[in-house]
Amino acid sequence: MALIGTTDLDVFPLSLGGNVFGWTADEETSFAVLDAYAAAGGNFVDTADTYSSWVPGHSGGESELLIGSWLGKRGRRDDVVVATKVGSHPDFKGLRAATIKAAAEESLRRLGTDHIDLYYTHHDDVGTPVEEIVGAMDALVREGKVRYIAASNISAERLTASLEFSDREGLAKYVALQQHYNLVERDYEGPLREVVRAHGLASVPYFGVARGFLTGKYRPGVAVDSARAGGAGAYLESERGPRVLAALDEVAAAHGAEPASVALAWLRSRPTVVAPIASARTPEQLPALLASVELELTAQELELLTEASA
Repeated sequence: MALIGTTDLDVFPLSLGGNVFGWTADEETSFAVLDAYAAAGGNFVDTADTYSSWVPGHSGGESELLIGSWLGKRGRRDDVVVATKVGSHPDFKGLRAATIKAAAEESLRRLGTDHIDLYYTHHDDVGTPVEEIVGAMDALVREGKVRYIAASNISAERLTASLEFSDREGLAKYVALQQHYNLVERDYEGPLREVVRAHGLASVPYFGVARGFLTGKYRPGVAVDSARAGGAGAYLESERGPRVLAALDEVAAAHGAEPASVALAWLRSRPTVVAPIASARTPEQLPALLASVELELTAQELELLTEASA
């Protein structure tokens, strides 16, 4: 288990992504994935109010509803850290104070709970001052509706401004950052990471296996039946993609492990990272993700992967 920044949120070092729940995983399958994750000791579930609004016929909130149903039926609310996000739901876009307040109430209703453990701003709203955003998030904390606040998809400059405002005014302060980061997406390793490190935040990166590419199932000439096949398969078109796969194969073979396990173990080893996020649309996909928690790579193996993905 690992602590999120300076909080008392003690989480499993692999967060289960809820973006597939109600989308590529129906209720029965989603419950099976959640059951298996919890049985393995998992306690950190990530979702967003907009999941899965992009699906025809969906309005957003499907994932939260399903997770809320599971929490209630299994009686797991008190031992699961629930993270969700605000700002991208079709009916609650942006981060104006009134939007945050209204969207939070809807997320609480769908999740069937009186509090959200970790509440992220999903995408920065540069048209809204950080003072207004942080003030609205702080109000939710003071009301007991949110335990801790966090940010996702934000620049180093805006994150710094937000943190400095919180310090100056004595308001709730972001404790974590969720950003795109994996072996084939390393833009985080720059000013943004330095801000996270300097302020003691926890990094909870999303797309830990690059939409499935780092599972190793995407190979030249192989057709994959997945809603994400287009995005994941695109990594094969660069020199880096095949190079990373080769390094993953080498390290995985040495451990008798799956490439996904190795990719997540590398990510977990990176500075500031506390718990990578990965999703499983079937219970059968979960063991390789869970195995990453116990997999310890050697310094040489970590360097091989780091160089291959440079």
